[in-house]
Amino acid sequence: MNTSNVDLHIIGGGIIGLAAAVTLQAQGVNVVLLEAEKIDQGASLGNAGHLATEQVFPIADASMLRHIPAMLFNPAGPLRLDWRYLPRLMPWALQLLMNMRPEPFERIHQAILSLNQGSIQAWQKFSNQWQLNEWVHVEGSLLAVEKPASLNNLKTHGARLNNMGVTNKLLTKEALLEREPALQDNQLGALFFPDTGHITNLKAVINQLSATFIQLGGHIIEHCRVLAVTPSADSIHLTTSQGDISASKVMLAAGAHSKVLAKQLTGVSVPLDTERGYHLMLPNESARLQIPVSSMDRRFIMTPMQGGLRLAGTVEYAGLEAPANMKRAQMLLQQAQPMLKAPLDTKDSVPWMGFRPSTADSLPVIDKIDRVFLNFGHQHLGLTQAVVSAQMIAEYYFDEPHAIDPTPYRLNRFKRASS
Repeated sequence: MNTSNVDLHIIGGGIIGLAAAVTLQAQGVNVVLLEAEKIDQGASLGNAGHLATEQVFPIADASMLRHIPAMLFNPAGPLRLDWRYLPRLMPWALQLLMNMRPEPFERIHQAILSLNQGSIQAWQKFSNQWQLNEWVHVEGSLLAVEKPASLNNLKTHGARLNNMGVTNKLLTKEALLEREPALQDNQLGALFFPDTGHITNLKAVINQLSATFIQLGGHIIEHCRVLAVTPSADSIHLTTSQGDISASKVMLAAGAHSKVLAKQLTGVSVPLDTERGYHLMLPNESARLQIPVSSMDRRFIMTPMQGGLRLAGTVEYAGLEAPANMKRAQMLLQQAQPMLKAPLDTKDSVPWMGFRPSTADSLPVIDKIDRVFLNFGHQHLGLTQAVVSAQMIAEYYFDEPHAIDPTPYRLNRFKRASS
């Protein structure tokens, strides 16, 4: 392939890679985007669509430990651990466990908070600039409870978040049902988060950004799987399913598939694994809810979209190779129906499974190492943090001051883990 006039090759065409590609191309960088499948597939298409700035804590805390037996032996639980994958998961899981200690937990929490604080404003500016406002809605979201014992936990959680600047309002049962009349009256209250949002059509957003990127002069190569990377002093050699590429600079944004390439590019073994997520799309239910509704008790989310109601939120630890267990997607129906007054229309429902890229410290890798830019590992918050991450990469690219302290997201926090 002739790449003599290309400044940067981005590996990965999900929302992380695409947001960075548009951001950089608009600033005069000649970018080529390499996508292993099609640009409108993968986790960026199948996520919950929630701009989740209220989720500011690590993916696991000490309370998770008591759920491990259920994760191993209850295939219907919201968290499932495939025992056959346990030996491969253990090094990652042990580091995750160490990060539950108070000092690292608080440090990680502050770093997630730093990324999330500017995410909605960044998305709004990005949406205005690239004509995405039809699909990017900042109308808030709800976190509801139905167990009487959970009501105090909800109040404590809301107060804790308000104290750190994550604005929310406690709604009574009456106020909740007035806001979302379709909810069943077993819902006892909720937190309303005004500074959150949701995307009503992920495919439309991805397609619009792809078209914008091409109009700006960028180039997309689909079905181009990067098989190996070999850095040298003056270039980076990419071995791909469509031939060899000699790249001047590379940005790695391959999500859950980034670990092997990151090791080849940098020599560092990033403790990255995948939380397999499922959703069930109900195409005849687009008008059921106004804004996303999560359940603290049931641990899932319902997001209204143009194409229907998306039920999402289970986590499964089973790696990248195990086949999807679509029963887990269908399980979401059993979680959603008791929260709603009228029966859900399940006709033509579509199940889905995808890979969330999660590091052992719940933080993305956003960094620059010589000719290599790294932008992956955003766990459940890839959609939320896509635009601020793109801005950080642009600051690295042009050697500009960082608006957000980049230290917590640098690769060197994993140096000791390299092998």
